[in-house]
Amino acid sequence: MIINSPDTVVKYVRDGLVEEQHFGYVMVLNRVHVIDRVGESGGYPYYLRSCEKPLQAALIIDFGMDEAYDMTEEEIAFCCASHTGEQCHIDIAKGLIKKIGIDESLLKCGIHKPFSIAEQERLLLDNEEISILHNNCSGKHIMMLGLCALHNWDMATYDEPYHPLQKLIKERIYELCDVKKDYPVTKDGCGVPILSMPLENMGKGYLKLFCSDEYKKIRDAFLHHPYIIGGESRTDTKIIENSTNLVAKVGAGGLCIVVNIEKEECLVVKISDCDMKAREFVVIDSLKNLHWADIPIDYTIKTLHGEVIGEVVTTL
Repeated sequence: MIINSPDTVVKYVRDGLVEEQHFGYVMVLNRVHVIDRVGESGGYPYYLRSCEKPLQAALIIDFGMDEAYDMTEEEIAFCCASHTGEQCHIDIAKGLIKKIGIDESLLKCGIHKPFSIAEQERLLLDNEEISILHNNCSGKHIMMLGLCALHNWDMATYDEPYHPLQKLIKERIYELCDVKKDYPVTKDGCGVPILSMPLENMGKGYLKLFCSDEYKKIRDAFLHHPYIIGGESRTDTKIIENSTNLVAKVGAGGLCIVVNIEKEECLVVKISDCDMKAREFVVIDSLKNLHWADIPIDYTIKTLHGEVIGEVVTTL
């Protein structure tokens, strides 16, 4: 029987009263064992969501896609990104599509507004339409189509679990994450299969990927291009920009994974109600407690007039 017991990790205190609470898990581990934890997940599997992207991108290196298309670091970063759909991201998307020799109509990620508020306003003012390239997962889908082009695989069904690409992705991720049995698989919001596994296995996979010379190009892409990985107001971008030895990736479902490359240790955070702001408070406070990074964040709760009437408190 799996015991799954999250702890309180964030409280919003308004004039002395706890108005809001968030529960979740915090885990620190190295390649051998779990060093510390908050909350007992008991091996319960969670979906990787966008935290799967750098693990999926391992196939870029495995199959020589980086060399076949002479990919830049920015393009590798873009394939791992949950980007905000800004012009820098769109330009990279268009360039990589041209290199591969495909049409953007093949992408199956769907269309949504760019995460960037500034880009949303620009599109509105310039009377431009939202395109599929604004989707935060467009880089992952372009990567998948590039791998299909290399192997002459069917591009019309690349998003299906039975497709050879998706089978190879699962095989590689299970190997990286040391997963010994099958866990549930679903489709992510963008339509491609997404795997689940215990939080500890997620951390193991990130350590094996980012602390390996084999995947140095992926590590360097994160370290050198944090804005391509995320963008405006993204937690992973803030972490990488405010450190020299950390790579980070956020995922829907309240996930964030950070690797300290020098120490070869990993921080995994999962917020039970998937709240993104609570996740940021927990991750940034955890990094401070670990002495990995000291990233500015505003803990105050204010009225619209700027009067401070409370604070956000992490209970780590």
